[in-house]
Amino acid sequence: MSLPFILLIIANCFMTLAWYGHLKFLPSVPLWQAILFSWFIALVEYSFMIPATRMLSQQGWSMGEMKITQEVVTLLVFVPFMLFLFKQPFKLDYLWAGLCLFGCVYFVFRSQ
Repeated sequence: MSLPFILLIIANCFMTLAWYGHLKFLPSVPLWQAILFSWFIALVEYSFMIPATRMLSQQGWSMGEMKITQEVVTLLVFVPFMLFLFKQPFKLDYLWAGLCLFGCVYFVFRSQ
């Protein structure tokens, strides 16, 4: 049961790097090169995300459950990425947003 979650975390690390890494590591390269760089990273991300969602689907998870879980993992990966790699200041609003997201988790999973 934990393998899909490990794969989701790994996939999200690559996804976050693909979406935002060019801002830190390739700020002066032409846009097309940044896009190509990001696509290669996204390909790696897909190699973890697709097996994770297939496993969860085979375990009976609904698409809504998978999507909300994905959003929670995204937030858990993105905030440290933003704080430590990009040196962005922490805002209490990030905590409130996370709590709202956990409210979404409650409503999606409460019927089980």
